[in-house]
Amino acid sequence: MRPDDRKYLDSHEWAKLEGDLIVVGITDFAVEELSNGNEGDLVYCDLPDIGRMVEQGETFGEIESVKAVSDLNAPVAGEIVEINSEIEEHLEVLSEDPWKKGWLIKIKPTDKSLDHLLDASAYEEHIAH
Repeated sequence: MRPDDRKYLDSHEWAKLEGDLIVVGITDFAVEELSNGNEGDLVYCDLPDIGRMVEQGETFGEIESVKAVSDLNAPVAGEIVEINSEIEEHLEVLSEDPWKKGWLIKIKPTDKSLDHLLDASAYEEHIAH
């Protein structure tokens, strides 16, 4: 079971409210799908500039493996206030710890509600198909 302290998108990003910010990352399922369990298969991650405004559902970056390129989608609208620049140089962090150290961006949301996203059990059901 994935952590239930956050919400999930159909496209395999997760969003967690921390204070006034929404922390965004990708799930272990997404990492596995991209890398086939081989962390060396992740080759590139493009994260946005700090200060960029994003709309809910908008692509804010991409992650690339030797077999696929996947868009990264914003769970909420708002301003990107921080990026995890370590990820761009050390993609293995995503394989090792997608839930904590592997966060990608922090958004100052225009609305902090995550009710439109899947909870952990609904996400489990989504990936089971």
